[in-house]
Amino acid sequence: MHRRVLAALGTSIALSIMGTGVVSAQPLPGTGSSDGGAAPLEQSAPSPAARIDHVDMITDRRAAVFIDSPAMSKIIQVQVLLPAAQAVSRPTLYMLDGVSAGKESNYAESTWTQKTDIVGFFADKNVNVVLPVGGSSSYYTDWNVPDPVLGVNKWETFLTSELPPLIDARFSGNGTNAIAGVSMGAQAAMDLTTRHRDLYTGVVGLSGCYDNSQNNLKDAVRATVATNGGNASNMWGENSDPSWIAHDPSRNAEALRGKDVYISVGTGLPGPYEIGPGGTGIESAAMGGPLEAAALYCTTLFDTKLRSLDIPATFVYRPYGIHQWAYWQDDLREAWPTLRKALDL
Repeated sequence: MHRRVLAALGTSIALSIMGTGVVSAQPLPGTGSSDGGAAPLEQSAPSPAARIDHVDMITDRRAAVFIDSPAMSKIIQVQVLLPAAQAVSRPTLYMLDGVSAGKESNYAESTWTQKTDIVGFFADKNVNVVLPVGGSSSYYTDWNVPDPVLGVNKWETFLTSELPPLIDARFSGNGTNAIAGVSMGAQAAMDLTTRHRDLYTGVVGLSGCYDNSQNNLKDAVRATVATNGGNASNMWGENSDPSWIAHDPSRNAEALRGKDVYISVGTGLPGPYEIGPGGTGIESAAMGGPLEAAALYCTTLFDTKLRSLDIPATFVYRPYGIHQWAYWQDDLREAWPTLRKALDL
């Protein structure tokens, strides 16, 4: 049911954003104290460190790792796809999910491993692939306040501060990291890269939106959060809140300079996975088409922004394709050369 709601909203967004201009960027408010002096530092006890609670080996090449996260105040599962040569130091690729974030399996695994063949795809590659499980409608960000439905979301702290040293220590990581995401996770991957430029060497975004400047685009974020009952005002505040600017990859795009960047999107038109023998049919195109059309609009905005800054990036515009996993499986293969370069493989 929620896909129908999103599709209807996607149609509305796709139509409305085509007719609106981009709001000009506003400077961030000053961060100094009201009297111009520095605020005194308060002494506080050290925060408890995240730790690995336990690891379940699903296979000899796939680990379910359960992290005791102080930031999230609970145990968070991530799954790690491991290379054949596990004693060899290697880089790490973090892969973020779409809006459901594993909900289809009752959070037993990432949607990436449910809907694509990435387990086989990465089998011959010398890289750790880290797949967070959970985070539906969270945008993998630190929310301003807990949400009555979605609870505490401190995903940015978890993914960028708590998790990487644990992964590197347990699974022979060499400190080189890249990040990729699809749909909601694409926007999150780009956001995290602009906010933590020293952590990631490259980023891949598939069918995402990378601009929060327009109210229509904020509405798309709000609809994604609302899909699972959350309220985006608890995430980044009302539309005028500076948090929206702080998490806007387009306004913070300068941080992408020097990164390996790959972005792809379809048009929303039915393609080979909808039409012809074995296709999913017109109904799926009616649901996923408007969402991909909206992602196309967002992608063209981001393309224009990076070109204006003379920041190199690979943009791929498929002449067909709706918002669905079969295309993202193909897109990942096309993006792999960029990721391979970013990971120094």
